[in-house]
Amino acid sequence: MSFKRSRSKIIKYPAKLSFDYVPNELPHRDEQHQQLFTLFSRVIPSGISQNAFLYGPVGTGKTATAKRFSIDFSRWAQEEEGKVVNHVIVNCRRRSNNSQTMYKILKHFDSNFPDRGFSVGEMVEILQKHIEKKKVHLLVVLDEVDTLIQRDGSDIIYLLSRMKDEQEYQSPHSDGQISLILISQKNALELLDKSSLSTFKRSNRIRFPRYTPDQMYDILKIRSELALFDDTIDDDEIRQLSFMTGHGEEGEGDGDARFGIELLERSALIAEGKGKRKIEPEDVRAAQGEVKPFSASLSLLRELKSQEKIILLAASKELKSRAFTTTGDLKDVYEIVCEEQGEKPLQHTQFWKYIKNLSAKGLLSTQTSSTGKGRTTQISITDVPVEELEIELRKILER
Repeated sequence: MSFKRSRSKIIKYPAKLSFDYVPNELPHRDEQHQQLFTLFSRVIPSGISQNAFLYGPVGTGKTATAKRFSIDFSRWAQEEEGKVVNHVIVNCRRRSNNSQTMYKILKHFDSNFPDRGFSVGEMVEILQKHIEKKKVHLLVVLDEVDTLIQRDGSDIIYLLSRMKDEQEYQSPHSDGQISLILISQKNALELLDKSSLSTFKRSNRIRFPRYTPDQMYDILKIRSELALFDDTIDDDEIRQLSFMTGHGEEGEGDGDARFGIELLERSALIAEGKGKRKIEPEDVRAAQGEVKPFSASLSLLRELKSQEKIILLAASKELKSRAFTTTGDLKDVYEIVCEEQGEKPLQHTQFWKYIKNLSAKGLLSTQTSSTGKGRTTQISITDVPVEELEIELRKILER
């Protein structure tokens, strides 16, 4: 088998769709970024250590904000205060114990540091010598710290936060200090033992809420502009993705930005695989369908009432080239399909009731949006390509 690489027509910069990529702007995380700066800005003039605890569900920007803040804070300290701040980010899920976590931190200062032969206490002492010699303030970010604490206890947090206590004399304005940022989905502070907790300011907690559909739209809009070629995705498709992944306010997702970016990338790859130069609504549905296989809905389709099947068939026809439709447009197509099927159309009130039933079953999605003429209900099908849905519904209706 031979492989032939073809030039991408939609994805311009694949790396900018990576979970590791940190854009210069993090939409809807300015407040958390500023809270971190408020806490840590006192570190430089005073020479004291500081700590913070970032918490919230997966995909809410905790790690990205910590990375962005670490970069921005290091630059600010150098440019505005003439001080050197280094930062090390440790993924505690990848580092199985305290020893491996310390090894990761020490590798920042010594790329040849051996991966065995030293106790955790000895490594802390070596770290202390490094930061004193280099006169740096070290910011250590422990991501998913709850997994480390549950696996190996909280001694490392105690040792790092009390690292300076062993010195006979410590200038209050010393540059050689260490500060901590702990990140967790859970309240990791509850997992700390009393000694470790006593060194950690429990009030320095920063919450990261789930992203709403509107917030997710802003995130995906910026990410698509960074990663994709111009004019390869329209606002409707970005809105479609944000509705699938945003939480609350009629969104269907968990407010997980990582999942939103993953669906954006997968939609682009599906479109490219079909030789397209633009992401279309069906590509977005196909991407979502890979997460929620259509086969799971087949048994539910067969159990629908005849009118529900016809409404769903009309929706699949109407949405072939659109991300959303309105109640009025859907009813026009529905009446045509009723004529094809030899069925009498429902009156508006009953028609709307059936739409709500289909929405409750997860087969249709509805959301209310504001327009220049007031508020209107937008209807969509999110997790299955409508061409496949139309084929299955026609098979069922013909039986």
